[in-house]
Amino acid sequence: MSDQVAAEITVSLPDGSTRMLADGATGFDLAQSIGSRLAKDAIAVVINGVESDLSTPLSSGVTVRVLTGNIEEGRQVIRHSTSHVLAQAVTSLWPGTKFAIGPSIADGFYYDFDLPDGAHFSDEDLVAIEQRMREIISEDQPFVREEHTFTEGLALFADQPYKTEIIEGVRDTNLPADEELALEISPSGAQVSAYRNTEEFVDLCRGPHVPSTGRLGHFKLMRVAGAYWRGDERRPQLQRIYGTAFESATALAEHLHRLEEAERRDHRRLGAELDLFHFPPEIGGGLPVFHPKGALIRQTMEDYSLAMHREHGYQQVWTPHIAKSTLFEISGHLGWYAEGMYPPMEMEGATYYPKPMNCPMHILIYKDRQRSYRELPLRLFEFGTVYRFERSGVLHGLTRVRGITQDDSHIFCAPEQLADELRSLLAFVLDVLRAFGLTEFEAELSTRPEKFVGEVEEWDAATEALRSALEAAEIPYIVAEGEGAFYAPKIDVHVRDAIGRRWQLSTLQVDFQLPQRFDMSYVGADNSRHRPQMIHRALFGSVERFFGILLEHYAGNLPTWLSPVQVCILPVRDDHEDYGAEVLSTLRAAGIRVEMAPADEPLGARVRHAKLEKLPYVLVVGDEDVANRTVGVNSRGTNDPERGVALDEFVGRISQEIDQKSGPGLS
Repeated sequence: MSDQVAAEITVSLPDGSTRMLADGATGFDLAQSIGSRLAKDAIAVVINGVESDLSTPLSSGVTVRVLTGNIEEGRQVIRHSTSHVLAQAVTSLWPGTKFAIGPSIADGFYYDFDLPDGAHFSDEDLVAIEQRMREIISEDQPFVREEHTFTEGLALFADQPYKTEIIEGVRDTNLPADEELALEISPSGAQVSAYRNTEEFVDLCRGPHVPSTGRLGHFKLMRVAGAYWRGDERRPQLQRIYGTAFESATALAEHLHRLEEAERRDHRRLGAELDLFHFPPEIGGGLPVFHPKGALIRQTMEDYSLAMHREHGYQQVWTPHIAKSTLFEISGHLGWYAEGMYPPMEMEGATYYPKPMNCPMHILIYKDRQRSYRELPLRLFEFGTVYRFERSGVLHGLTRVRGITQDDSHIFCAPEQLADELRSLLAFVLDVLRAFGLTEFEAELSTRPEKFVGEVEEWDAATEALRSALEAAEIPYIVAEGEGAFYAPKIDVHVRDAIGRRWQLSTLQVDFQLPQRFDMSYVGADNSRHRPQMIHRALFGSVERFFGILLEHYAGNLPTWLSPVQVCILPVRDDHEDYGAEVLSTLRAAGIRVEMAPADEPLGARVRHAKLEKLPYVLVVGDEDVANRTVGVNSRGTNDPERGVALDEFVGRISQEIDQKSGPGLS
């Protein structure tokens, strides 16, 4: 009996249950003991929080989670393994290639290469590489893990300078250099890990990987780009091949369809086609100018947001775009964010900076006089433009800019008010986002990191208040343990758009640091000074980014209330233009944004042009409409015009849509 016990191990599963396995059992054995379907789908395991190969032997007492390809962690393993197959294919087609790193990334993977004799990849080369990759996959080559000393690792990769640089960097600093390297401490000392597919191909990697190449195959190579080694423009420029991979042909096809939809919806293209904004080179990257129609959309967004803030007890403020360096020294921004700030300006013996955030100036408004507990919570709100010097390589239309207008709010409250304030604040945020047609929400609660300021009790109370707000809002959320800023926990609200992409929008951030740095206080009911709690909140995130997200969510077909032109009137002939002008005046009197296109082109051409402008309504007026005071209504998204609609009826219909924040053809 003692031999029987000694020959078994007990492992725990995520649900708290346990499994008895034979001594020496692997992750695959565990999956097989749970069920044949899981064993078939399993690609890796997580052992005590560490991702590992299915072939890894298990120890008694460990907690194990089996990864399958249809969850994000499993897809990352599939993509990383596919990147190794990509490297193997390239090195076999171009002998003498130097290969650098090939990690998985969001929705895909890449690998960086230095081809021999200055060769460059072409589109035709991607086809050949894909074909070679499929041959490697069909051979079902196993991914075999190897461990080496630093000396052995350097010898193994002696002909690969990028790999040897990684190994030497880790050896000399005793720290992992990047995600391509595993440094493991064992009784024999530090070891370099690598994965071998054949005698000809081995790659430096921490893993894990799928058991064999035969578990792969649902992939596509997307494009070639340039990339400096380690992101340093002083280092060699490599060629980067991007690809994507999924667990099934269906999942891959859905992803490729989303990419096609994303290209069709690209806000940069729509911005040009709809005459909304552009980025003049004379101004500089990341600083857009909004054309009349774009400015009108933006103003409509801001007007609605401002009205809702006033309705919910916010007080609007305005602050300047620059301030003396002393303000940002007190706030800590010069210590924390100096690299992301615009360079200083010297004027009359003082140093000025464009503001990177609005919060220090809102604090100055709070501190202008002594505050009483009777004034709390004090909710200050501003459309404040801040400036952050984003590198040109990360700028992306309106979604990554250098001039950022935030619908920024800072709430100052007594500690005992924090929980209620966060609950009402989160509900307010979600209500406003819903008005813009965003309805699928997820959230992330980031908690106390290892290094933090403030008291543990404060952190625990603030974290629980944020958790309570999420529970009251009834939206799904995850807890990002230790991912909070050093000065307090926060909630990040994410939305999913019409094609399923996830966007991080609103942030609710409690702050223990700034009230202390600025020595903020209020006089309590006990006539003593107390420190207020502070909440940072940007609802849209930024007006520019939110504008871009909305354009893509609606594919340019903005709801009626947001459309810069809501109605276009098309007289059939020039003798219908007088009645068209009456319709225009009637609509304008009702507050509707309307234009009329004169009958100087054939009607069909004018209808097509109006549809290209993605207008909610096109009204055609002819002989019968003049006689009966009616209009022909062409609603966006339909091919069935309505004839003889009474003008007053149409005015009532569209006015109701605007009030209800709705409209036609929003898919």
